[in-house]
Amino acid sequence: MNTLLLSDNEYDVKQAGEILKNGGLVGIPTETVYGLAANALDGEAVARIFSAKGRPMDNPLIVHIADIDDIERFSLVSDFPQKAKLLAEKFWSGPLTMIIPKGSAVPPEVSAGLDTVAIRFPEHKTAQAIIKAAGVPLAAPSANISGSPSPTTAEHVMNDLNGRINAVVDGGECRVGLESTVITMVPDTPRILRPGGITPEQIESVIGKIDIDDAVLNRLEKNEKAASPGMKYKHYSPKARVILVRGEGYIDFVNSKSDKNVAALCYNDDVNNLSVRAIPLGDMTDTESQAHVLFDKLRQIDRENFDIVYARCPKADGVGMAIYNRLIRAAGFEVIDLEKL
Repeated sequence: MNTLLLSDNEYDVKQAGEILKNGGLVGIPTETVYGLAANALDGEAVARIFSAKGRPMDNPLIVHIADIDDIERFSLVSDFPQKAKLLAEKFWSGPLTMIIPKGSAVPPEVSAGLDTVAIRFPEHKTAQAIIKAAGVPLAAPSANISGSPSPTTAEHVMNDLNGRINAVVDGGECRVGLESTVITMVPDTPRILRPGGITPEQIESVIGKIDIDDAVLNRLEKNEKAASPGMKYKHYSPKARVILVRGEGYIDFVNSKSDKNVAALCYNDDVNNLSVRAIPLGDMTDTESQAHVLFDKLRQIDRENFDIVYARCPKADGVGMAIYNRLIRAAGFEVIDLEKL
């Protein structure tokens, strides 16, 4: 398959829309990461997403809309709870995905057989234009090979999926850099299943108490079904072995490994004190900047062919929770706690 690299001009956006109308796959920009889009109402088209990515069919997808009225227009949900409406008023368009009881139009390929559907209204103007050009909501996981770091540029998408999909629309670098926050609105107390740029504190300021699913910071229980994208055991991972290092003494610990082909995924302040290759994420307190570059840095690890990467363990609060969530999965939950050595 010849994968077209399109721009975000009106003509190319219309072409992307036509491809999607006809059952094709298109890599599209959003403010979070690039998504691999297909017509969300066409089960056969959606199934091609899983094939192109090598993604397990039991991993549900997010439906992207370009207008809140699309929810009713396309019969995407059977119920739209009041708390979901409040969050939509506050955070849509934006990097928030809500899981709601699904409607009759949603094929099982989208929901992985669940009775719920994940819906998001992206902020990115090109994403909105492509959805409108397609004339249907779009199912779109991240546009990468399943399990690898998510793409934040069109180049990342082409590196992973060139020859596997019909087209990629280059809409520039993604603003946020991490996937959307996912919250299920089905329980009486809404529950975050994947942290992102919209923090728990921001959500609670609108609807009151919420819960954080145990799988956000820990691995899924054996045979537990993923209710949201990003809950799988190992995800977002480069080819190198990633190890999360927690506690005081990070610098000394990593420097003791300098005789091996290792790197440190660290903060700016660490760089001058390390004897191994440093890959800085930014200042320790600037979690938004860290989130913006995280996936690009994980891809850099592959480009430089390291064997092992020791990543500083971030604090799991605010946006830092989203960074921790991605890193713990990139590491396959392999953590060294220096206070226990």
